[in-house]
Parts: sequence; C-alpha cells; structure tokens
Amino acid sequence: MATDPRNPSDSYLAFWREYHMCTLTTPRPDGTPHVVAVGVTYDPEGGEKGIARVITNKNSRKVANILAAGAEGARVAVCQVDKGRWATLEGVARIRTDAETVADAVARYAERYGRTPSPNPDRVVIEIALTRAMGRA
Repeated sequence: MATDPRNPSDSYLAFWREYHMCTLTTPRPDGTPHVVAVGVTYDPEGGEKGIARVITNKNSRKVANILAAGAEGARVAVCQVDKGRWATLEGVARIRTDAETVADAVARYAERYGRTPSPNPDRVVIEIALTRAMGRA
C-alpha cells in the first residue's frame, strides 16, 4: 500500500520508531542488488519528501556502491518487517561526511535504537532523499 513519505499515517510513523533492524539494498556497479542489515532512521519532515538515514563505515561495500553511482546518487531501498507488518522507503542515496550531519544521524540512531554507537572516525551517513514509501503497518 502506497504512503506519502512526507505525510505518513500515525501507525506507519510509529512502526518506523520501534526497534527493528532493517535491510538496505544498493546497486552494485554491475547492477546486481547488494542487501545488508542496518539500522535506519526516518525523518518525514526532512528534505523535500522526507529523509532516511543509515550510519556506517566509509569503507563499507554499501558506501562504495553508492559512490560508484556518481554525483546523482544511487537508487536504494530500506525495508523492515515484523510479522505481518512491513514498510519500505525508496529514494536516492548520497554519502554525507560533514561532522554536523554525522552527529545528527548518530543522535537519531541513539534515540531509535536506545544506544549510542561507539565513536568511529570513519563514520559517514547514507542520506536517502525519499521518493516513495509503502507498507502495511
């Protein structure tokens, strides 16, 4: 079921605020999907249509895949499932490295997942400008 990523229902937004591990799917340079488990935060008020964020190491495969897509960014999807409930956010991912953006993403992660990650000088943010949301929450 389609959802406006900027204006989700209360139940959809609440689902994205619960503790759930998610998957991130990025395209490899050969076009095949690379799927990994990640923590995701969802900000429907960020950007033009909402933003999802993933914190990660700058040397990860997912970061390399996004960077390989070039300046226009990579089309990606994040998804979470809990029994019969599911939610997917799609959009264009870019890598953000500035300290303020990284600190904000870490704070959002800590709020959702109940723990602050250990300091990591190689941490970056995968910032996803949302284009579509769907699910049953």
